[in-house]
Amino acid sequence: MSGGRLPWLQAARGGVLPIAILMLVVLMIVPVPSFVLDIGFVGNIMISLAVLMVSLNAARPLDFSAFPTVLLLATLFRLALNVASTRVVLVNGHQGEAAAGHIIEAFGSFIIGGNYIVGIFVFAVLMIINLVVITKGAGRVSEVSARFTLDALPGKQMAIDADLNAGLIVPEEAKLRRAEVATEADFYGSMDGASKFVKGDAVAGVLILVVNIVGGLLLGTISHGLGIGEAARTYVQLAIGDALVAQVPALLLSIAAAAIVTRVNSPLDLSGQIASQFAQRAAWAPVAVILAVLGLLPGMPHLLLLSAAAIAGGTCWRLGRKAAIEQSAPTEILPDAPPAISWADVSDSVPITIELGYKLIELVDERKGAPLMGRITGIRKQLSRELGFVLPLVRVKDDLALPGNRYRIVIAGVALGEDDAFPGELLALAAGDFPDPIDGRLVKDPSFGLDAIWIDEARRADAIVAGYTVVDAPTVLATHLNNLVTANATSLFGLDEGQALLDNLKEHYPQLAGALCPQPYSLATLTAVCRALLAERIPLRDFRRITEAMVTLAPRGLDVAGLVEAVRQEIGPLILQAIVPAKLALPVITFDAELERLLAQSIAAGPNAAWPFEPELARRIVASVSEAVQPLMMAARSFAVVTSPVCRPAVSRLLRAHLPDVAVLSFLEIPETKAVEVLAVVGGTPSLAAAPASHSVATGEL
Repeated sequence: MSGGRLPWLQAARGGVLPIAILMLVVLMIVPVPSFVLDIGFVGNIMISLAVLMVSLNAARPLDFSAFPTVLLLATLFRLALNVASTRVVLVNGHQGEAAAGHIIEAFGSFIIGGNYIVGIFVFAVLMIINLVVITKGAGRVSEVSARFTLDALPGKQMAIDADLNAGLIVPEEAKLRRAEVATEADFYGSMDGASKFVKGDAVAGVLILVVNIVGGLLLGTISHGLGIGEAARTYVQLAIGDALVAQVPALLLSIAAAAIVTRVNSPLDLSGQIASQFAQRAAWAPVAVILAVLGLLPGMPHLLLLSAAAIAGGTCWRLGRKAAIEQSAPTEILPDAPPAISWADVSDSVPITIELGYKLIELVDERKGAPLMGRITGIRKQLSRELGFVLPLVRVKDDLALPGNRYRIVIAGVALGEDDAFPGELLALAAGDFPDPIDGRLVKDPSFGLDAIWIDEARRADAIVAGYTVVDAPTVLATHLNNLVTANATSLFGLDEGQALLDNLKEHYPQLAGALCPQPYSLATLTAVCRALLAERIPLRDFRRITEAMVTLAPRGLDVAGLVEAVRQEIGPLILQAIVPAKLALPVITFDAELERLLAQSIAAGPNAAWPFEPELARRIVASVSEAVQPLMMAARSFAVVTSPVCRPAVSRLLRAHLPDVAVLSFLEIPETKAVEVLAVVGGTPSLAAAPASHSVATGEL
C-alpha cells in the first residue's frame, strides 16, 4: 500500500512549487480579502525567519546551495503581498485602520505608536540599514567571491586530477570533488545575481510607500471626501504599516544573504565557530583591564563600566581555568575496546602501488614540484594508448619499514620490483663496459640490468663526456614502473576493463558489439582472450579488428586457447607491425625440421600439458635460442622466432619465461606477401650454401 502511495506523493510534492508560483501571480492580479493578507504576511515573516536560521546554522555556504533560488521566491512572494496590500489600502483605506488587515494595523499602530511621522523616519532608517549597509556589502562580497572562485576553478580541477593520478583519492571521490567545485562556482555566481534582487526589493519598497501615500491622499480627499488631515492620518499610517510589515522580512533575508556569503567553511555552525574563536583568555584580559580603567575615570558611569569589567574578568578567569583542567586531565585509556576494523584495512582497490622509503618522499613533495607524479601520469597515458585500455591508478605511499632510499613496486598485490634510488644524484648508464672510470656508487640498472653508477649532480657533464647516459632518480623509478607494467599488463586487465572496452565498442560499432557479447561469447571469454593477447605483448588498440576476428571464428566453437591462436592468425598484420615496419622484411629465427618434428611429437604426447617438453630438451632449446638472439638483442635488431602453429603456444610459454621480449609467431600469422629474412636456424647443421644470397644465416646445434 505504501509502495503505491509513494509515486503519488512524489508527484504531489513535485507540483507544489509550480502551483505556489502560479498563486503568486494570482495574488498580484486578483483582489483578495484582508484575512488572506494577514495569513500571507505571517507566512512571509515565518519563511524569512526560517531562511535566517538555516543560514546561521550552515557549516559552509554550499550547505545552503538553494539559497539564491529561495531568495528569489521569497522576494516574489513579498512583492506579490505588496501589490495585494496596496490594492486593499487604496480601495478600503477610507474605512479605517483595520481595513487592510490586522497585521498592517498592528505594525502601523503598535510599532510606530500611531504617529505616522515617526513611522516615516523608522522606515527610512530601516531602508538605509538594509539598502546601504547590508545589501550593498553582501552584494560586493558575492561579486568578489564569484570572481575569485571562477579564477581558482582551473587550479582546483588540476589539484583534483593530481590527487587522482597520485592515488590519493578514488575516482568516485574525485567526481564528487569536481561536482562540489562546479557547484561552488555556480553558487557564488548565483548569489552575485541574487543580491540584486534584494537591492531591487528595497527600492521597490520605497516606491510602493510613495504610491500608497500619494494615492491614498488623492483617493481620500477626492473620492471619499475626507479632509487632508484625516486622509493623511489614515492612509499614511496604513502605508507605513504596509511598508514595515514587508521590510522587516526583507531585512531578515538581507541579513541571511550577508551571513551566507561571508561564511567560511568550518565543521561548526556560525554560533559554534564564533564561540570557539572568542574562547581565548588572551582576548578577554585586555578587555577587562580597559573597561576597569574607564570605570574609574571621573564622570563615567562607574557602576555600569565596572560591572562590564567584572564580567570580562570573570570570562577570562573561567577560560583559563577550563584550559588548565583540560591540560591536567589524564587521557582516558580503554584497553578493552578494540579498534574498529573496516574493509579498507584488509583490502586495497588500487592494483598498482609504489612504496617509498622516507628519503624518497621528496620525489612526491608538491613544494618541490613532485617530479615523480608528473612522470607517473605521463606513463599511464602513454601505456594506456599503447596497450589499448585505460590503466588503473598508481598509488604512491610511504613505508617506514623500507630502508630510506628503497622503493618497491607492487602490481596486483605482488611485489615485482624493488631497488634503491638517491634523490639529488644521477644514475650514469653504460651500454657495455664502462667507457671511462668515474667515481660513484656501482649498481645495476633496475630496468635493463645494465652496469650503472650513482653520481653527484655536479658530475653530470663529466659523465656525459665520458660516454654515459645520465638520468635522475624520478626517471629511474618511472622507467622501472613502465617496464613492469608493460610486462604484467595481463594482471591489470580484468572483467571491468573488458566491460569498458565492450561499452566503447557498443558506442562506435553497435552491430559488432551485439554480434559479439553476450552471445556467442561471454564477458569472461572475451576477457580471457584479451588477457592472453596481452600476455604475449599484443596490444588491444585495434579492438574492433580483434572482435571482428572473434565473430568470424564463432561458428568453429573453439575453446579459449584455440580461439586465441585462431585470432592471432586473423590479426597477423597487427602483430607484425609492432615488430617491423610494413615495407621491410621480417627478420626471423626458425627451428630445424628435425627439431620441429621432435617438438610436435612432444606436444602430441601431452596435448593438454602446460609444459609438454622434457626438462633437458627445454633447457637446450632455451640455451640455443638465447645464444642465437643475444647478438641481435645487443644490436637492438627487431626479429621474431617462427615455428609451426602446433608448436607455437608451447614454445611461446617456454621462451617467455626466459626471454620475455622475444616474439614467437607461427607460419600462419605471417601474410604470404610479407618478405622474410632468416637470421638463424636453431637445431640444424650450418649450411650457408643452401641459404638464399639475400639472407644472413646463423645456426645453432642442439
